[in-house]
Amino acid sequence: MNEFSLMGKIAVVTGGGSGLGREICLALAGAGADVVIAGRRPGPINEVAAEIVKSGQRAAAIPTDVTDSGQVNSLIEKALAEFGKIDILVNNAGIAKGVDPSGNDVLAPPARSLWELSDEDWSYSIATNLTGTFYCCRAVARHMLERKSGKVINLSSMGAIRVVKGMFGYCTAKAGVIAFTKTLAITWAGDNIQVNCIAPGFLPVVEMAPEMRARTERFFPMGRFGIPREIGPLAVYLASSASDYVTGQFFPLDGAAGATYAPTGYLPGT
Repeated sequence: MNEFSLMGKIAVVTGGGSGLGREICLALAGAGADVVIAGRRPGPINEVAAEIVKSGQRAAAIPTDVTDSGQVNSLIEKALAEFGKIDILVNNAGIAKGVDPSGNDVLAPPARSLWELSDEDWSYSIATNLTGTFYCCRAVARHMLERKSGKVINLSSMGAIRVVKGMFGYCTAKAGVIAFTKTLAITWAGDNIQVNCIAPGFLPVVEMAPEMRARTERFFPMGRFGIPREIGPLAVYLASSASDYVTGQFFPLDGAAGATYAPTGYLPGT
């Protein structure tokens, strides 16, 4: 079990203030890592950092918008200045929302027609879900290559494989994350840096109406939705030396939902 220990490791997790990112941060810290939590909102990332420090590990919260390469570069520079190294990078930041004309996140429904998709919504989704992952990997690349050591975990989605009607930007960006992961993995394979991808299925991070849950859970092979904390052990495995011979891989975390078929219109968002 020592192969799964992250004692002495430093991890950077984007989008770590809430949802699956929070669960990943806590799991990595629970395995012994010190964690740098990045996110756009200071409040949530500070709360996660405080929880990690309370558990006995070191943590730092650094407000970062991953769509801004300057902020990403600053994130990596600050992490290195405070902790001296980066062993693990988790590119979790992502969004399935749209953006209004003022630049605010909105829970925009999927576009019914392609011509309804604005330039802003398309660009925002690609920038947050795909380009941000590229920015973070680029920013940490020289450091990991010089050390000949590193673990990169990118977050895609089962929406990259089983697409949702009208979610053009999100599904396209998440599919791009898979291709980017594979390309980076083979590029860095000889440098002792492993790059892998987790593709969560339906792991709701907010409460659902009981009738909605009952109506949809029966279409999942395991008869239930995923639990957000279930992503943590997989992240620990991919961040640890237990996965040293695993790279360029795509790990669905969906209770076999992607291995079967459900009629369109029954699963959430279809």
